[in-house]
Amino acid sequence: MTQAPNYSSICILRLSAIGDVCHGVSAVQAIQKAHPNAKITWIIGKVEAMLLADLPGVELVVFDKKQGKAALKSLKQRFKGQKFDVLLNMQVALRAGFVARCIPAKVKIGFDWARSKELHSLFINKRIEPQAQAHVLEGFKGFAKVIGVADYKPSWNMPYTEQDQAVADELLTPEYLTNKLLVISPAASKAQRNWLADRYATLADYASEQGFKVVLTGGPTELEINLANSIIEHSNTPILNLVGKTKLKELLCVLKRGSLVLAPDTGPAHMAVTVGTPVIGLYAHSNPARTGPYLYQDYVVEVYHQNLLKQTGKTAKQVSWGTRVKGDDLMSQITVDDVKAMFDHVAQKESL
Repeated sequence: MTQAPNYSSICILRLSAIGDVCHGVSAVQAIQKAHPNAKITWIIGKVEAMLLADLPGVELVVFDKKQGKAALKSLKQRFKGQKFDVLLNMQVALRAGFVARCIPAKVKIGFDWARSKELHSLFINKRIEPQAQAHVLEGFKGFAKVIGVADYKPSWNMPYTEQDQAVADELLTPEYLTNKLLVISPAASKAQRNWLADRYATLADYASEQGFKVVLTGGPTELEINLANSIIEHSNTPILNLVGKTKLKELLCVLKRGSLVLAPDTGPAHMAVTVGTPVIGLYAHSNPARTGPYLYQDYVVEVYHQNLLKQTGKTAKQVSWGTRVKGDDLMSQITVDDVKAMFDHVAQKESL
């Protein structure tokens, strides 16, 4: 077996989204251990950089997609006169391809043929090994492997400060810090991926009966604020509403304090994984084996597979990996009883 080169400079390209960059951190930190003398630069999206700012030993270069061609021009100028030993292009979107073209590197590694979409192949000159039915994180492990990093157990050292934790703890108050804590992060990026407000409320009431305090988390968008208010209106138990009140690092610290997180297919579910908090994931549109909370895939409640079979007549193994199913009301097929049963299972297994 040929020994991997001794890299002095490595560029990572993964712009978005929050969940995916969380997966990426585990690969980047494994690469750091294997190549301790390499300078690592990560091209990342503006919002995602807010979460990963001050990631140990990594220079973050923010690419603001809203700036369009100006952002590409700025990137070219920044790297003028430089040449990375290798670029790991961990994103197949066409926009990422244009970014990759602006990054000077001797070797540009991308995904295998089966996962290459949106002209990805035009912007790379080497590929990772094919992986059948791999989780997104496993794909990133493939990039680490191709530059000489042996198979590793994913772990995370997320960047947050004592001040971030102090702000989170102040928001939670002693009452929520000294009790078992269920963190509900109810909103995904699209409304159709959200569970129903009255069902979240029923789970909040159920958790309260089991001795848990309940907190809602999320961003400041109208969708998230309205969903949180509706959950509170339907609930019979006190709920601490932190929706729109935390920055990303503070949200990470709230998730860290949680005993358990309940969430649909959304970034905070993956943030919780990075700080070791168990996650019950609710999935209908995408395959949780590909995008579910990596360490807690056994805790997923899903109706994806039954809907995929209904819509295509095929199983997940018979369609393109990553195939989504369509429908505005699929999440309503996830029942309260199913989630209660998973809640009980997780509480027992995790000794909560």
